[in-house]
Amino acid sequence: MKYSKLNLAKEAISHKGFVKKIPDIFRMVKMWRKGNYPMKSFDIILPLLGLLYVISPIDLLPEVAVPVIGVLDDLAVLSLAIPKLIKEVDKFLLWEAEQNYNLGSTKVIEAEIVK
Repeated sequence: MKYSKLNLAKEAISHKGFVKKIPDIFRMVKMWRKGNYPMKSFDIILPLLGLLYVISPIDLLPEVAVPVIGVLDDLAVLSLAIPKLIKEVDKFLLWEAEQNYNLGSTKVIEAEIVK
């Protein structure tokens, strides 16, 4: 089976929940850039650079020169970048839910259920 950038992109997109979380990724980066979401720069820049590397036509091991091994570097980068990015988005969604809860008008009062 011949691997190409298109096949690698299809594999990346088929990752559990990746497509559903694309808007969340953009929202997370936007809030991080504004300074609203506290996160280490390394935790977001590294996965995004990994995805950019896979999409770009420039490779350390080009597919044309080394057909099978040329794809392995892209697969390795994808296998590291996507789970890291998904993990960061999950943290962001939790943080966002906490922020909405704390800023909302919802108040929790301790109560006892009486029959």
